[in-house]
Amino acid sequence: MRFNDGFWLLKAGVKAYSGLQVVSTYPDDGGYNLQVSTRPIRHRGDTLGGPVLSIRVHSPTEGVIGVRIDHFRHTDAKPDIALFPDAHAPPIRNYSLGQLSGSGDPAPLVHTLSSAGLTAEITSNPYTLTFKAGQRVLTSAGYKHQTIYDVPYKWTLNTAANSSCLATDSSSNSASGRTPDIVRYIHSELNLSPGELVYGLGEQFTAFVKNGQTVSVWNRDGGTSSEQAYKCVPFYITNRGYGVFINHPGEVEVEVASEKVSRVGVSVAGDNLEYFLIYGETPLQILERYTRITGRPALLPAWTFGLWLSTSFLTSYDSETVASFLEGMQARKCDVRVFHLDCFWMKGYEWCSFTFDPDNFPDPKRYLSEIKERYSVKICVWTDHSEVNPYISQLSPIFQEGVKGNYFIKRKDGTPWQWDLWQPGLAIVDFTNPEAEKWFVDKLSRLIDLGVDCFKTDFGERIPHANIVYHDGSDPYRMHNVYATKYNQVVFDLLKRRLGEGQAVLFARSAHAGGQRMPVHWGGDCESTFEAMAETLRGCLSITLSGFAFASHDIGGFEGHPPPEIYNRWVAFGLFSSHSRLHGSSSYRVPWNYGEEAGQYMAKFLDAKHRLMPYLYNLAIKANQTGHPLQRAMFLEFPEDRTTHYLDAQYMLGPSLLVAPVLVPEGEQTEYYLPAGRWTSFFEPSRVVVGPRWVREVVPVNVLPVWVREGTLLPLGKAGMRRPDYAFAEEVELQLYEIADGADIRIDVPTGTGAQIAGVLSARRMGDEVKVMVEGEISFAGITLFYEGVSTAAGAGLSGKVERDAKEVTLKISY
Repeated sequence: MRFNDGFWLLKAGVKAYSGLQVVSTYPDDGGYNLQVSTRPIRHRGDTLGGPVLSIRVHSPTEGVIGVRIDHFRHTDAKPDIALFPDAHAPPIRNYSLGQLSGSGDPAPLVHTLSSAGLTAEITSNPYTLTFKAGQRVLTSAGYKHQTIYDVPYKWTLNTAANSSCLATDSSSNSASGRTPDIVRYIHSELNLSPGELVYGLGEQFTAFVKNGQTVSVWNRDGGTSSEQAYKCVPFYITNRGYGVFINHPGEVEVEVASEKVSRVGVSVAGDNLEYFLIYGETPLQILERYTRITGRPALLPAWTFGLWLSTSFLTSYDSETVASFLEGMQARKCDVRVFHLDCFWMKGYEWCSFTFDPDNFPDPKRYLSEIKERYSVKICVWTDHSEVNPYISQLSPIFQEGVKGNYFIKRKDGTPWQWDLWQPGLAIVDFTNPEAEKWFVDKLSRLIDLGVDCFKTDFGERIPHANIVYHDGSDPYRMHNVYATKYNQVVFDLLKRRLGEGQAVLFARSAHAGGQRMPVHWGGDCESTFEAMAETLRGCLSITLSGFAFASHDIGGFEGHPPPEIYNRWVAFGLFSSHSRLHGSSSYRVPWNYGEEAGQYMAKFLDAKHRLMPYLYNLAIKANQTGHPLQRAMFLEFPEDRTTHYLDAQYMLGPSLLVAPVLVPEGEQTEYYLPAGRWTSFFEPSRVVVGPRWVREVVPVNVLPVWVREGTLLPLGKAGMRRPDYAFAEEVELQLYEIADGADIRIDVPTGTGAQIAGVLSARRMGDEVKVMVEGEISFAGITLFYEGVSTAAGAGLSGKVERDAKEVTLKISY
């Protein structure tokens, strides 16, 4: 929210009450409680009236300092964002309180709070708050940086975000009763240093670096080509060694070096605002500490990393059509691991009925069983908050059940909230009502009985907030974003109960803070263009900088029909994403629709992904334990290289693989950056490039630039694996890349079942010898050392052979 006319003046009608002076300080367990006046206090008479800000500065866990600003204190509204939801990541308390003398005459007293290398310094008059790592200032809330703003209500309708929580929702009845004269905001600012860049705030498709942008943390269904986003998260991370989590479930308006070009301003409508400043020695440590607070991603079953085929929105799902798809994919060595039935598994106009259309599926259980057995696939069905939708059409046979049971979100007059945008007269399930949740879960559970393995939880963004009532009295404004988390958690928890721990997976579109605990999320509706492919990639990098470990998207684009070139480029990008789904709106994404060569290209990249599963699944286990994402913006791995801070068209897949999707027409040069070190081409290992270097080259349509970082131990499965779920530790082909003299490197090899680790591979180089050692149950198909563009077979100059169950192998660097 922008309150100022330039830097000095307020906009017409706006009143400001800024925190100026600490009038009392009370230390307690975990921090300080401050009373901060909004006028200078010269004598007792100045204490009459207010406002007075109640501010708590505290440390909820190591390396994190929270600041809560309250104006009026009353019963806390609900819902809240769940904090520390994971049993394996409890809060760790490690803080100290202190005092020091400031500068000046007389020297003011400065209160300090320190936790794991992060210190907050509080001065009283003037009131300021400075965050430091050692002696280095990270950021600060200076004089007048924490403010109450009173804004005329009519003015907010013209200046707030398009679907501001304050505006009357166009999908609701006209507002009843008198509108407020003013709207009160709590606003806080943190300084930005020269060269400091801001990222994240959820899955944003706008410019990767957020400086200069106004971002509304308010979930909306706006596609990938606008400033709106399906997954808005009130967390940002900077390249200066800290992140900020705004602990507020409603609309958070963020001015990133926009209203005031050297500050990030955060505003919420209401009486309180809390944020946590999160310090880390590396960007990955910041994400680890952030996901300690909001939750870590669940561990996914290995089969989810295979190819998902969703055909198209308008697919016919008769047996002949389905057989032609799955057999055609198998014939081209593009085996599908998850087959997805989109909306029309139900009758038109009835979404969501949770019932297979009897005209097309007279015996759905048998139908699904035959598909699963014959083609070795898992089954996913669309639910729509409707595809397993929380949206229920009034033409659905279960609609009246919902009305009679009071299972839907209601208007203030007691009638169900309805509109016609997606389905005729649809209503939305009220998950704050335990009986409504049970009713919804029972419908889904019957689908699991029929053989459904997972659900695509679509929608969850268009949740009304004006003139409605929730069963438990939740504030609709605070529920709008949180609804996505509740909706997905209800479905995810059902899958865990029915299928077992480690077997639950969603394909979800909407999310908010904490939504990373219920993976996987895909990017939403994109066009079939290079521009949309770039938008999608920015969204992937933005969401994985916001606490999410996994990212997927509609390969080929959802809207339109991609030309073969874009389809093939997107296939390569999609199969080097954490999760890979073919899906379109009105046209099929099976490769033979784009030329037989497309099937050959897809088979190549799918085989590579299957072979990489020992590496990828180890990353998934680490994500569950630490919150580190699989697809990583370049600066996460190379924070000391300033060039990486701006890169938004390439990424690291884990710590070892650099992926540069091609976003230009065939014949044009693509351009990507290799940081310092020796890089070996994954697909052409005789090619080695020494960075830092920009690479400009024409890339054939069947090639994806994938580079392996020096010092990498890369365990691969056998070539020709037709599925992602196999015994990862059997017949491993170990590849070692550019091992430096004196290096000692280790990597875990998972079994492929849950979080179990089969063993550890380690490599140590001394001079011209590299010794590979095995701990645990790992068997070899071969070991190859890549050094300066030449591969040295295991034991070259020695035995020339690797025993299958060897526990120690020596490789010689000689050629």
